[in-house]
Amino acid sequence: MSKFMTRFLTDESGATAIEYGLIAALIAAVLIGTLTTVGTSLNAKFKDIEDAVKAG
Repeated sequence: MSKFMTRFLTDESGATAIEYGLIAALIAAVLIGTLTTVGTSLNAKFKDIEDAVKAG
């Protein structure tokens, strides 16, 4: 039982998986924020082009 507890307490593989999960979540949050901002700007540009085409 002592060997099991020692191995369990020194095992860091679960911590690594959690760290990778946190990194993936952070990257996803940054991508969502960036793409939302770019999408809004792009939508405004297309609206300007649409208005110019309709006026011309």
